[in-house]
Amino acid sequence: MNKVTRLFCVPYAGGSATIYKKWKPYLADSIELIPIELAGRGARMMDPLYSEVKDAVADIFEIIKHKIDTPYAFFGHSMGALLVYELTRTIRENGLREPEHLFFSGRGVPNIRPIKDKNYHLLDDEEFKGRLLELGGTPKEFFEHPELMEVFLPLLRNDFRLASVSYEDREVVPFQCDITVLVGKDEEISASRLVHWKDHTTGQCTIEMFNGGHFFIHDEFQQVSSIINTKLVTNSLRSV
Repeated sequence: MNKVTRLFCVPYAGGSATIYKKWKPYLADSIELIPIELAGRGARMMDPLYSEVKDAVADIFEIIKHKIDTPYAFFGHSMGALLVYELTRTIRENGLREPEHLFFSGRGVPNIRPIKDKNYHLLDDEEFKGRLLELGGTPKEFFEHPELMEVFLPLLRNDFRLASVSYEDREVVPFQCDITVLVGKDEEISASRLVHWKDHTTGQCTIEMFNGGHFFIHDEFQQVSSIINTKLVTNSLRSV
């Protein structure tokens, strides 16, 4: 019988845990899918928003720290990838069991600043809405309901503020596990910010390209699930 690997998934800016639930039928039986709900959305709608990245990381750490005594992996998309990166550093600093694999999706390395700063949270409301529509992660119907905008626009702004941080002055200490980087072919991520993920692991670093832009995970989730199965199940069996 295959060992069970817990897969903790952290959403992108403005996203909730529900974005990952449709993956479940496509993941191997030996993978336990555990989407993480961040504060201010979904079942945690009334929880206050995070002030800093470290607050979000501390919150997630409290949620998962008693669930990582068995093989596990992390998947994070965009802001979620940044949070996964920082969370793994926190786990290592606390001397706890480290993940079997890290999946960084839609995000370049945190220690190289993007060629073009994406401080979307500083835009006025109309420009911010326009940029959200361009990115494609927010349904167009969302903007037709003022009551939704009143609730979710502050959440989105706050998430984009958190996602804009980078750590170019901080020393890179590689993780022990393998890394898989997933990116849309039409994403605005420089080649250097992708290939330098290899500096963040002593193991293997694989880059997987998908059709589409930043939110390719919505259309390509079956292919994404297949890659996860290969990394967590097939490759694990080969190493036994």
